[in-house]
Amino acid sequence: MIFSSMSRANVRRHVMEKNRSTKEKEKPAQNVLSKHLKKIYPIGLQRSSSSLSLSSVSLSLSQNSNDSSLTDHSSTPLEQKISLALSLISPHHERREFVPVVRTAQQQQQQQQQQQQSHQDPGSGELRRCNWVTKNSDKVYISFHDEQWGVPVYDDNQLFELLALSGMLMDYNWTEILKRKELYREAFSGFHPEIVANMGDKEINEISSNKAIMLAESRVRCIVDNAKCILKIVREYGSFSSFMWGYVNYKPTINKYKYPRNVPLRTPKAEAISRDLLKRGFRFVGPVIVYSFMQAAGLTIDHLVDCFRYRECVGLAERPWRHI
Repeated sequence: MIFSSMSRANVRRHVMEKNRSTKEKEKPAQNVLSKHLKKIYPIGLQRSSSSLSLSSVSLSLSQNSNDSSLTDHSSTPLEQKISLALSLISPHHERREFVPVVRTAQQQQQQQQQQQQSHQDPGSGELRRCNWVTKNSDKVYISFHDEQWGVPVYDDNQLFELLALSGMLMDYNWTEILKRKELYREAFSGFHPEIVANMGDKEINEISSNKAIMLAESRVRCIVDNAKCILKIVREYGSFSSFMWGYVNYKPTINKYKYPRNVPLRTPKAEAISRDLLKRGFRFVGPVIVYSFMQAAGLTIDHLVDCFRYRECVGLAERPWRHI
């Protein structure tokens, strides 16, 4: 009787020890699960009514995944599965596929054709230009409008040239000036301020006596004096370009004029620049001349909005300042 009761006690003790050891083995897995879940849900786990268990998700993902960087070889297989499943369902590890948009040359050509067609006159099929460019306009003037007028200029020599040509508008129109532009470049050595500033009476008389150039001596001396003023600005500001573009905060003014009557002859900004240039010794730099210079040099975009050059010049104007 005593032996029977002792054997029952041993059996009961053996069962209890076995259950205790089983529970102790299950605790690490639960600790691993809670440890990884706290990385995503630090407040606490909430019960879910989903019929898809975490173990089944981790198992299926671990079988289908070939990413060895998501697994830790130093951990147990169960920890690897749990870590893999949590890393894949976590928002911080969400994978997104980038699908690049590739345009073929034919598509790009079609897009360019559509843009050109949008700027064509329905009646004649020609490109739409600003209204002051007509069928009777000279080719040199049309070329100037289509290629240069309104394009931002940052080179000192080119800015000096445009300022000098704009000053000639007191005596001639743009067409007459542009037809003699190459003669002006040759006479004034490519409008290098250093060379022009050192011209003496001999060079000035030769230029003014050239009937093809048609510039009075006073106009020639004006250009020479302006070159000397530019050299002073270069010594003070580093370049004539940085000085001029500083007036517009180094970004062209983009206007949206629809009709020629909306385009001004002068602006408050042009008046301020004119006053400053006159104080510095420049000549023939009134507000109207200065604004014509700003239009030609791209400091202001005055192409009409329906002109095919408007969008192109705006695109150039929106680039970062390219003066060096």
